[in-house]
Amino acid sequence: MSTIASRLLGPGVRLLRVALSQDCVLCGAETNDVPLCKPCRAELPTLARACPSCAMPNRLGETCGTCLRRAPPFDRTYAVWRYAYPVDRLVQALKFHGRLALAPFFADAFGPVIERPHAERVDILIPVPLHPERLAERGFNQAAEIARHLIARTRGHAMPLRIESRAARRVRRTLTQARLPFDQRASNVHGAFACSTDLKGARVAVVDDVMTTGATLAELANVLKRAGAASVENWVVARTID
Repeated sequence: MSTIASRLLGPGVRLLRVALSQDCVLCGAETNDVPLCKPCRAELPTLARACPSCAMPNRLGETCGTCLRRAPPFDRTYAVWRYAYPVDRLVQALKFHGRLALAPFFADAFGPVIERPHAERVDILIPVPLHPERLAERGFNQAAEIARHLIARTRGHAMPLRIESRAARRVRRTLTQARLPFDQRASNVHGAFACSTDLKGARVAVVDDVMTTGATLAELANVLKRAGAASVENWVVARTID
């Protein structure tokens, strides 16, 4: 069978259980110690042409009307996939079930971003921080795990990066964004971040797993620019488009 759905051994069961490292987390095929086999990777839901500012798909890949009416505080957004099945399950498996082997897999997916022309490159990676209490509960920050593997992939590369995991801090514990109506998300994260690092002139890439309304990323971009960042772009694994 050729589709992901036909290869799954059960809805979500195989993905979220503890599996052998050589097994594809979607279909169970042997993968030589990578999380997904080539056929499953090929069927992940990619993004079509999208707005360069917010990564919302549109027919021409031009700046969307929303961003033209009110430009977001971040300068650009790169999203690898649509936040749809089975990417949503993969993200959740890392975030909520500790499938840390997916972090390097997600980092690898940013290869085209890392290979950009020199003039478009960034200097610093900053993972979206978790509040200390939530970090203690989860045991790790999924954005920081992805960023750490991204740094490893740029060593000896024409685009060397450094990670600043402590440049930004979440100073106020907020409600989980996914549980709130869209029109409440901006107020929920208002004042949630702080940055005491001097970022004067730095070109920053913020790493996160999912972008939905962009409220969290916008709030963080504002904070980083007040700290002196010359530009802030988002590198996200998946973009919600519905």
